Amino acid sequence: MQIGVVGGGRMGAGIAQVFAAVGAEVTVVESDTIAAKAALTRVETGLRRAAERGKLDGTPTQVLSRIDFVTEIPSLPSRADLVVEAVPEAPELKVRVLTAVELAVSTTTVVATNTSSLSVAELGAVLVHPDRFLGMHFFNPVPVSKLVEIVLGPNTSDAVRDKALEWVRLLGKADVVVRDSPGFATSRLGVMLGLEAIRMLEEGVADAEAIDRAMELGYGHPMGPLRSTDLVGLDVRLAIAEYLERTLGDRFAPPRLLRDKVERGELGRKSGQGFYPWN
Repeated sequence: MQIGVVGGGRMGAGIAQVFAAVGAEVTVVESDTIAAKAALTRVETGLRRAAERGKLDGTPTQVLSRIDFVTEIPSLPSRADLVVEAVPEAPELKVRVLTAVELAVSTTTVVATNTSSLSVAELGAVLVHPDRFLGMHFFNPVPVSKLVEIVLGPNTSDAVRDKALEWVRLLGKADVVVRDSPGFATSRLGVMLGLEAIRMLEEGVADAEAIDRAMELGYGHPMGPLRSTDLVGLDVRLAIAEYLERTLGDRFAPPRLLRDKVERGELGRKSGQGFYPWN
């Protein structure tokens, strides 16, 4: 099985890792050699952690040998079974990437977007073959998350849906299938919970740790909404909230505290500071 991943950030690196771990040959596309080296480091770190947890068949070196890092989309294998776009949540960027991917691969290749909120229909509208396009929304961190949200566009064929479900199960993950709608099922609910938690912190209802512990211990959430926002990235959560506000209304309006933190560069774990300090 040949898999392409465009974008080697935290999500893309995780997607590459899990497919390589089940035996796929994976090609990761990044924007330049520096970014490609950073993606390689992310995958190496992920594989080492998986091995330490006893969750890796083979050695990290053996799995890594199945991943190639390139700097141009035309370097994707033309006969890839699946290419997953995993670039930042900017519609214009995703459209450019998806258009280039379609030109680089055969008409039998399934093309997927890892978007967590953007319209699959709008992204797929630029493609010549939207029937082989769908959303495959992975969750962070990909190697340990249990879920992939399959988002069907208006033109996604049944055969492509079935292939996506097969791949999700091959990875040992569970699936939910949803129709294309702003925020789908997971981001829409997750962002709403996160925004309300930020408002509570802003209003002084409780501190961040108390809010998170209330959801973890009271409702069985594995991670509280503020720590989860730090993991996702405050800038990512802000962008999704702004999109949902435009498409679904004022109930998704981002709190002032979220905007202020993003303006200060407090983006969560990736910047070292969010609602919590990260070392």
